[in-house]
Amino acid sequence: MGYAMTNAHWFLLIGGILLARGLTSTILGRSPFTSSIMYLVVGVVAGPIFLNLFHFDPLKQSAQLELLTEIAVLISLFSAGLKMPVPVKLSRWRAPVLLAWLSMSITVGMVAVFAYYVLGLPLGAGVLLGAILAPTDPVLATDVQSRHPGDNDHLRFTLTSEAGMNDGSGFPFVMLGMGLLGLHELGDYGKHWILLDVLWATSAAIGIGVIGGTALARLGWMLRGQDPKHEVLDDLVGLGLIAVVYGLSVSVNAWGFLTVFFAGVALRQTENKLSGIRRMELERDLVGVQEVQLLDPKIGSVSVDSDLPPKISAEALIFEEHLERLSELLLVFVIGGMLSVQFFNWQTITLAAFLFAVARPVSVFIALVGTATTWRLRCMTSWFGVRGIGSIYYLMYAIQHGLSENIAKQMIQMTLVVVTLSIVLHGTSVKPLMSRFWSSKK
Repeated sequence: MGYAMTNAHWFLLIGGILLARGLTSTILGRSPFTSSIMYLVVGVVAGPIFLNLFHFDPLKQSAQLELLTEIAVLISLFSAGLKMPVPVKLSRWRAPVLLAWLSMSITVGMVAVFAYYVLGLPLGAGVLLGAILAPTDPVLATDVQSRHPGDNDHLRFTLTSEAGMNDGSGFPFVMLGMGLLGLHELGDYGKHWILLDVLWATSAAIGIGVIGGTALARLGWMLRGQDPKHEVLDDLVGLGLIAVVYGLSVSVNAWGFLTVFFAGVALRQTENKLSGIRRMELERDLVGVQEVQLLDPKIGSVSVDSDLPPKISAEALIFEEHLERLSELLLVFVIGGMLSVQFFNWQTITLAAFLFAVARPVSVFIALVGTATTWRLRCMTSWFGVRGIGSIYYLMYAIQHGLSENIAKQMIQMTLVVVTLSIVLHGTSVKPLMSRFWSSKK
């Protein structure tokens, strides 16, 4: 029996982790591993494997875990969207789109075949497992994602935009797997699934996100442009946009994750477009002011940048990143508390090895055939397919929608082991490999 932790113990434990993370930021930044590994180690030590201070049961507490992971993924996807380079160019987005849809589809198929023939799962369960594990994670992959708006590194952009899109493109396969298990209506010959779950849900999600982000950008620009003293609480506005577009998307059966990512993209793209137009106008006015200054030196100088209204996306991103760190800390710690030694068996470890060493690389190289991406970039992309919080959300979603207890227990073990090994393997390799990749480009 584990020691029952009181609220005071939880405050002490979580507070201690927060203090340690905050005070050792520079040390962790110089260390060869990521902060997620530290959270995982603390969770494993406090969890059932060692001290057994707490145990988080993903089967009994699937509803709470679904909500927590859902919020974490939404915040991370919005942040990823805000970091996308400007302007959007189809040539640059080709590789991420291929990864998010084609590569992910291939991965789902490969994992499904492996699960059916090697692990002995039913076909529907194999497809569902593939859908759970195929998407790369936007929460735990921050070390290989775009660091800030305007970050033009091609590798980071590719991994960020892939993670942003495939959390939405993975949902159709989740529904396909559930349909094959009798938990979702697929229609005759899959017609319902193709028309509604694939075509409608995807296109509607992108449309709602683009319209929502564009509308907010123009509204904020109009309010601040007309009255320079008009204040906008950017952090609350950013959270409000996430909630509104996500709620609207879910209410019309569209993929809300995809909506939130494109809302972030549209918000930043539109603000930068408006900023560029305003900058051109101010520069024209500045020419006139400078001509007057030649006649009257008493007239002060004019700064173009100081006359540009602040951007919602810039301030909201700072707040979202703080929330992202908190959610990462909490959820990785909880993962440690869900693990058991029995989870690490030949099935789970073999599945993880197949996913990381076979399915991910093969799907990436097939998807990027014919693109302008270099072999070095393809190799790096094929390795850094980080799995994490998004996978746990999909699993909890399936459990909440009627997944049988027997299959759920097997998938919990497989998913947690894959996520744990991803945190360890990718978390220890990201800094040396990325440093080597960037140094080789100089």
